[in-house]
Amino acid sequence: MSESVFDFQAVSIRGEPADLASQRGKVLLIVNTASECGFTPQFKGLEKLWQDYGPRGLVVVGFPSNEFGGQDPGANDQIASFCELNYGVSFPMMEKTRVNGAEAHPLWKFLKSEKPGFLGTEAIKWNFTKFLVGRDGQVIKRYAPNDAPEKLRGDIETALAAKPA
Repeated sequence: MSESVFDFQAVSIRGEPADLASQRGKVLLIVNTASECGFTPQFKGLEKLWQDYGPRGLVVVGFPSNEFGGQDPGANDQIASFCELNYGVSFPMMEKTRVNGAEAHPLWKFLKSEKPGFLGTEAIKWNFTKFLVGRDGQVIKRYAPNDAPEKLRGDIETALAAKPA
């Protein structure tokens, strides 16, 4: 059984292996994203967090998902181009991923089990659900889609101030 986020692997939006163990000792903000969602402008705020806190150890990781209203229908290369051109996204993006159901990526199953949502429900309800992960790989907090990235700064500061395990 997995004990931390660092036990998982993913595939980057460019098709390269992405071992989360390589981020050990950093704070992660993991987000399921979509290119055609009302919350899509949050890419700008997520990029700002990455720019502001990346040098101190924050890594924002986006996982595109087409599960909610079909709001990310493009192929991985189209999604990458959209995010870069429209929002200047330079933080790591993974390949399009399922976050719910039997086909959900194992990382997302872990995140949901560690920090269930409202009234204990585990399912991701919409795009731009966010998980803050500490330097030890443990899930600190789950944020709703309407929680703007800038409102996470206090929690990010606290997580960054914690000493690596």
